[in-house]
Amino acid sequence: MPSSLPLRYGANPQQAPARVFMKSDIDMPITVLSGSPGYINLLDALNSWQLVRELKSAINLPAAASFKHVSPSGAAVAMPLSDVLKKIYFVDDIELSPLATAYARARGVDRMSSFGDWIALSEPVDVPTAKLISREVSDGVIAPAYEPEALDILKKKKQGKYAVVQIDPAYEPSNLETRDVFGVTFEQHRHDRLVTPADFANIVTKNKDLPESAIRDMLIAWITLKYTQSNSVCYTVDGQVIGVGAGQQSRVHCARLAGSKADLWRLRQHPSVLNLPFKSGIKRPDRDNAIDQFLQPDVTEAEKSNWANVFTELPDQLSVTERRAWLDGMSDVVLGSDAFFPFRDSIYRAAKSGVKYVLQPGGSNRDEDVIAACDEYGMMMAFSGVRLFHH
Repeated sequence: MPSSLPLRYGANPQQAPARVFMKSDIDMPITVLSGSPGYINLLDALNSWQLVRELKSAINLPAAASFKHVSPSGAAVAMPLSDVLKKIYFVDDIELSPLATAYARARGVDRMSSFGDWIALSEPVDVPTAKLISREVSDGVIAPAYEPEALDILKKKKQGKYAVVQIDPAYEPSNLETRDVFGVTFEQHRHDRLVTPADFANIVTKNKDLPESAIRDMLIAWITLKYTQSNSVCYTVDGQVIGVGAGQQSRVHCARLAGSKADLWRLRQHPSVLNLPFKSGIKRPDRDNAIDQFLQPDVTEAEKSNWANVFTELPDQLSVTERRAWLDGMSDVVLGSDAFFPFRDSIYRAAKSGVKYVLQPGGSNRDEDVIAACDEYGMMMAFSGVRLFHH
């Protein structure tokens, strides 16, 4: 394998020349099997690969991630899908392997954000997964291997321009990592600390109940936050991320953003959404846009003007009361935060989205106030003592 790979340009077309290369005299751990990944593609690829590799190691199930702009829009492990989830993820017409199920969850949770995503898969890509990828709008995929027939399917995507990257699963980078910013080199120890059971042992609330399902979802939150641009908050349930708030300056804004995405995930399961009267032949992205608009209380008349082209008849949107009643059915959700909560406002927001379990490092001067807020809602909260900033 080569130690250098030229790129068409960097983050923007005006940033040329560009390349990725190994500083030491070793082969690059990735091989491009098809297409030509770009600078941002490979940033997504290497970050997302680390995420799914750690998920697989921690939970021992096939894992998948859907990445956009160096943060996950979804991440999941292979858990069985209900008929409703199959329908809202648009996979009720296709046979799924465990790996394909993991990607269906990761891609399906926030289809608007995952449009044109980069995919990471913890296992060799099989035919069912390749078939699922082939019909979604995506930029590329990274995995440890590809079945020959699966690779043939992916090589046909985008008339052969779809980026297919294979990574050596045995590759381990140096303990030290560097980056240059404005001609100045930064160096730090790579964030190679792995999650441990002790990270969930310090339960600080009156509610001490932490079932295995919540531990699994806390593991997913912990690892996802480790590879999400900070500040970051994520909501997880049923073996998958259901909302990510990334890169916000205020933690409560992270919680609100992630919570709003979790709410949309829940609302997409409402019978009114499942039974929207779509015209035949509507493309997936157009359907996604229409569903998102249908669920926005402040949808504009300009946006609604296109509904006649999408629906056989104009649907009535959910009322405030109907929305709230349906959202109140969401439960057992985990809220994870990459750093401490400085105020109780994020807990207030979490309560609106069915959060029962909270994971955060702790260490704020207002920890006792945040603990009291959790107690008011009967939530369980664990202090991991581990900050998970990622930049």
